[in-house]
Amino acid sequence: MKELMRSMGQKAKAAARILANAPTEQKNRALTAAAKLMRAGVDELLEANHADMNALSAQTSAAMRDRLLLNADRIEAMAKGLDDIAALPDPVGRKLAEWTRPNGLVITRVAVPLGVIGVIYESRPNVTADAGALCFKSGNAVILRGGSDSFHSSAKIAEIMHAGLKAAGLPEDCIQSVPTADRAAVGEMLKLDEYIDVIVPRGGKSLIQRITEESKIPLFKHLNGICHTYIHAAADIEKARRVVLNAKMRRTGTCNSTETILCDDDVSQTILPAVIDDLITAGCEVRGDEKTQRLDSRVIPAVDADWDTEYLAPVVSVRVVSGMDEAVAHIARHSSHHTESVLTEDPAAADKFLNEVDSAVVMHNASTQFCDGGEFGMGAEIGIATGRLHARGPIGLEQLTTFKYQVRGAGQIRP
Repeated sequence: MKELMRSMGQKAKAAARILANAPTEQKNRALTAAAKLMRAGVDELLEANHADMNALSAQTSAAMRDRLLLNADRIEAMAKGLDDIAALPDPVGRKLAEWTRPNGLVITRVAVPLGVIGVIYESRPNVTADAGALCFKSGNAVILRGGSDSFHSSAKIAEIMHAGLKAAGLPEDCIQSVPTADRAAVGEMLKLDEYIDVIVPRGGKSLIQRITEESKIPLFKHLNGICHTYIHAAADIEKARRVVLNAKMRRTGTCNSTETILCDDDVSQTILPAVIDDLITAGCEVRGDEKTQRLDSRVIPAVDADWDTEYLAPVVSVRVVSGMDEAVAHIARHSSHHTESVLTEDPAAADKFLNEVDSAVVMHNASTQFCDGGEFGMGAEIGIATGRLHARGPIGLEQLTTFKYQVRGAGQIRP
């Protein structure tokens, strides 16, 4: 295993040197070729995905099954994602700043690739296409290590990506997928600091914790998504009902799904009963504090652990708060700093929330499920960074570059 991963690291480093200077048109040609092959290979992709789905245990949750499932629409979405990334501006070579010193030196700060990126993820096979394409378009070689649950699906997607690279005359090693489901591969990958410049982990809390503890390589950390939607006293009732239902129930197994609803006491009697009924009617289990329980007999008592739980399922916790300050304090105490949204028609209240809540993404009158690279106009995303260094929020093309200084002179020497 050690030799396998070391060899992959060496190949990625070599490919990164070529890719860093590849013309934009050549990179785009590889992506559009892969998109065409993906559309032509729907049946093969579905067959590979069936193998993964059939291998799941009977205890696998509906949300996890949904994360793993591919169908014709999702395959088309992956192909469109490749086309969309090809259509985005190339972030490499952008002139970020330029100035001339009194001695005549011209200094330019220019965007360059990070180098080699390692992506470790669970279940969702579309990450193979999304992450591979984003790293590639931003001039980075990438080593992808998907979860064992999506092994066959991810391998087939990687095969298609390789064919696109070959069609454009670029090394297949620009995008590599670890060819084993052995968990030991992750441990060896995290030791490749000689070859890999940054690790992007995407998955559950246990995976993130393991990678954080074991990695010798810097991380773009993507912690769990304990996202909040706060119904302020000045919220519009119909807007609140519509947004909350979407934020929780559009897709319950994604990290941008709302897991806790906070509601001002002043409107808990007028807005919250309808919100709770909408959720329960849609099949969501509602767990609430004492005030919430009194509004609907179907509400299950919440326990302390609920406020710190990412359900990834049709379950939500609800708490009535005295006002903005208590809502912000609750979020500060329990949030994973992913995405929070306030529902209000009061611009001053919205500004207070947006300024005081310290999360990667804060929203006003919008579903938390809009926290997505595609919805932000970035194309697909490689993940949502909840840390503070280098990248925060959706990680798109721009966030996958760093910079260097180019200094042009005319024979100057330093006195």
